[in-house]
Amino acid sequence: MLKQAIAALSLVALVGATAATASAQDKEIRWGTSAVGSSGHKFLVTLSEALNKEWKGYNVTVQPTPGAIISVKGFATEKFDGYYGSDIAFYEYANDTARFKGFKANAKRQPVQSMWNFTVEVGFGIHKRNKDKIKTWHDLAGKKTFTGPRPWDTRAQTERGLRALGVKHDYVEVDIATAGSLLESGTLDAFVVYTNAEAATAPWVTEASLTTDWVALNPSAEEIKQLKAKGISTTAVTPKMFRKDIGVDKIILLPFYYGFHVGLDVPADDVYKLLVIVEKKADELVKGEPSFAQIAADMVGMQRRGIEAAVDLVEIHPGLAKYMKEKGAWNSKWDSRVAKGK
Repeated sequence: MLKQAIAALSLVALVGATAATASAQDKEIRWGTSAVGSSGHKFLVTLSEALNKEWKGYNVTVQPTPGAIISVKGFATEKFDGYYGSDIAFYEYANDTARFKGFKANAKRQPVQSMWNFTVEVGFGIHKRNKDKIKTWHDLAGKKTFTGPRPWDTRAQTERGLRALGVKHDYVEVDIATAGSLLESGTLDAFVVYTNAEAATAPWVTEASLTTDWVALNPSAEEIKQLKAKGISTTAVTPKMFRKDIGVDKIILLPFYYGFHVGLDVPADDVYKLLVIVEKKADELVKGEPSFAQIAADMVGMQRRGIEAAVDLVEIHPGLAKYMKEKGAWNSKWDSRVAKGK
C-alpha cells in the first residue's frame, strides 16, 4: 500500500510539474486598454477570462491605461503586446495629427488591425433643469462641457462632432468619478454619455446617473444633416442601458469602431484561432457583458465593417485576413493591405 501511495503521489507531482511547465511556456500578452471604470476595461477583463481558458499557448494580462490612445502608443513603443484601438485613433495615427502629431518618429512598430469588437456611440447629457435652455448641440457654444478625458477616443469623437457643427464650447477636464456631481452642482453644463454596441454603457456613466438628474441632448434634424454632410454618421439608440428616464425614446449618438488588436509577433494561425474562440464564446460572454452583443449577432459582419472603416489607415493582420477568407467575407480590394506577418 505504501509503495502504491508513493507511486500515486509521484504521478500527481509529475502531472503538476508538467502543467507548471506548460503554463510557464505560455506567451504573455500584456494587453493595454482604457482606465478602470471604462467600457474598454470592463470588456477586456471579461474577454481575457475566456481567452485564458481557451487560447492555448497564451496568457492575457489586462493593463489599464489613462485612455485607449495610450494603449496604442504603448503597443507602438513595445510596452504592450496588444492594445485597444479605434478607427478614429487610426485616422489620427495615419495622418500624423491631433493626439498622434509627431509620434511616428518614436514608433518601433506599426499598429495593425486584428479583431473588431463593437461600436461606441457618443452623445451628450445635460441637467434636466436646463432642458428648455439647451435644446440643440449648437446651444453648447460657450458652455462648460466635459467631452471625456483628453486621451480617450470618446472625447475625440464628440469633439469631432462639435467641430463639424462649428460649436466652440468651454472644455472642462474632470475626474470621471465626479462628472455626475459636477453636472448636478452646475459646474458642468453638459457631459459626454455613450453606449457600447448599442447595448451597454460605461460603469462611470451608470454611477453618474445616481448623482444627477440628467437627460439626453439630441442633435436637431438640421444638425444631423450637417453632420452627415461632413461624413459623420448618427444612430438612434434605445436608452434602456442607462437604467433611468433620460427624457427621450431614442438617444441620437455618433458611432465609431473599436477593437482589441495584437501585432505581427502573434502568428496568423494564432490570431485566426483567437477570432474563432471569440466567435464561439460570444453568445456566452454577452450574458455577462452586453458589449459583446454585436459580435454575438454577427461576428463576421463586425469584422467587415471595422476593416472597411480602417483599411486605408492601418494594415490588416494576416490572421484576420485568413478568418475572413474562410468565412467567404474577404474583399479582394483589401489584398494590398494585408501586413507581412509571421
